[in-house]
Amino acid sequence: MNGAPHPLDLLAPADIEAARELLAGVAKRTPLIPSRPLSEITGTPVWLKCENQQRAGSYKVRGAYTRIARLSDAERARGVVAASAGNHAQGVALAAELLGAQATVFMPEGAPLPKVTATRNYGAAIEYAGTAVDDSLEAARDFAERTGAVLIHPFDHPDVIAGQGTVGLEILEQCPDVTTIVTAVGGGGLISGVAVAAKALRPQIRVIGVQASGAAAFPPSLAAGSPQKLERGVTIADGINVLRPGELTFAHVSKLVDEVVTVSDEDLSAALLVLLERHKTVVEPAGAAGVAALLTGAYAPLDDGPAVAVLSGGNIDPMLLLRVIEHGLASAGRFLRLAVRCTDRPGELARLLGRIAGQRANVVDVAHSRQSPRLSFGEAEVALSVETRGPDHSAALISSLRDSGYRVALLADHTP
Repeated sequence: MNGAPHPLDLLAPADIEAARELLAGVAKRTPLIPSRPLSEITGTPVWLKCENQQRAGSYKVRGAYTRIARLSDAERARGVVAASAGNHAQGVALAAELLGAQATVFMPEGAPLPKVTATRNYGAAIEYAGTAVDDSLEAARDFAERTGAVLIHPFDHPDVIAGQGTVGLEILEQCPDVTTIVTAVGGGGLISGVAVAAKALRPQIRVIGVQASGAAAFPPSLAAGSPQKLERGVTIADGINVLRPGELTFAHVSKLVDEVVTVSDEDLSAALLVLLERHKTVVEPAGAAGVAALLTGAYAPLDDGPAVAVLSGGNIDPMLLLRVIEHGLASAGRFLRLAVRCTDRPGELARLLGRIAGQRANVVDVAHSRQSPRLSFGEAEVALSVETRGPDHSAALISSLRDSGYRVALLADHTP
């Protein structure tokens, strides 16, 4: 980006260092692990920064603790309030518990149940407001004005950015020759802090932000030269479903971040599946955004040196995980939904299943219908979910069924 200087003051490297001292003994120094699959795909060494293994399951505790720890005793006594779809909520709740402050968190309707439960278990009071984080943030601001509680903004505050920036310091220490850092972007707090730390120590490092295409507020904002608000955000990545960048984070991103790209929900599903299968690592869709960008090449070509993708969080609803896995398998050509028409006579279903078994495909579920208005007299329709070994195997299975006289149609993929 590297545009003209922004009127808002940017953080200095000393701010990030000070936050790290404050976080000593609180935030974990998360591991940096090599990724052979991504290295092979990109042609350059790729490492994964595992913030999904951070306390409370994401990097958010770094910024939340830094912000709350710097409040006065009188301010903490009034309590703190936050708005979040889950990760910031847990970070604030944990930090408040550690620092002896009462936390109230406003969450969107439909926030993932595990995130709600974890936030409550850290001692925070939960309120619901709206369908997006931006709606909950407005409710949190109103609560702060009514009660005197201190608003802990999820991204647009210097202390929060400083805390998140400690991720960047650790990356530079763990991988001193890193040339590219790729991370998810919602409101922009994480990438702002990481960019401050990285560019100060190594100005030539490329910092790439990744947004979900259904909730990408930064590209139009950067094009307009100021934060712009989306009408709505639709994505499986609730952790980065933010409709408007912050003023301070926009200033950092426009000045320090080299590129902001987008990935689809299908890309996020595929990335989550790669992390699960090849790295035995569980992340949430937002946490897989950096990996999705590397898998799809949604960025300018990487330099020769190592790249680091930040796995920003691992708090995923198990039910969503099941659906995302299925969606990822379908995107990879390893999961089919088929509608097969056959004659309605005894033994026909067994014959069909035998044909599929003969192709070494695995039937996950099956539904047999004889009464659809789409069917002719004497016809039946069988809806099947089938696991295959990949696109070539799927094509061979469909070809075999059609060669056997079956009328086969692909059904729409399940979407998370």
